[in-house]
Amino acid sequence: MTSTPDPTEEARPAEALAPVDERLLAAHDLARAALAEVTPAETIGDPAGYTVEDGGVVSLRFATRLAGYPQWFWTVSVAVVEGADPTVLEVELLPGEGALLAPEWVPWAERLAEYQAAQAALAEAEGGEDPLDDADQGDDEEDEGDDLSDLDDLDTADFDDDGSPLLHSGDLDGVDIDELDEDASDDEDASDDED
Repeated sequence: MTSTPDPTEEARPAEALAPVDERLLAAHDLARAALAEVTPAETIGDPAGYTVEDGGVVSLRFATRLAGYPQWFWTVSVAVVEGADPTVLEVELLPGEGALLAPEWVPWAERLAEYQAAQAALAEAEGGEDPLDDADQGDDEEDEGDDLSDLDDLDTADFDDDGSPLLHSGDLDGVDIDELDEDASDDEDASDDED
């Protein structure tokens, strides 16, 4: 008959020679109070073991009830300074064995280089030209004369404090300023009549 180990107890690593303060192993209330400062109490599950760290620190684990975090554990590291009560050092959510983890981050430049190499290899296998080269050539011809550095129309500095657009030189080419003034005064007269 095999007995199931108590989840609140774990074997200490062989390299941990210092005795463990029993108060740390029993500091579940202190750990729960610390967790309650960073997460709602209903997201904290049952005790799920502990780990003895270097320097006599004990990391107490609790199952998490957070949706989307199966096999993750709330972990509270506690310690005792000589002549004092146990204290909390750190609170964190850590993955356990079999937890779903995000893939390792790969810089954008590396991903782009891999994509371009794959596209070139595909084009070579098909006996054609690199599809990226064709796309670039067409864009160059169509974009000729475009100046992306001149984005005055999108610049937030081109709006007044009330959100009205500010005009730039060239914006009024071919516009009769006197007609604009007449239209504006007609609008003001119409609004005065309504009052």
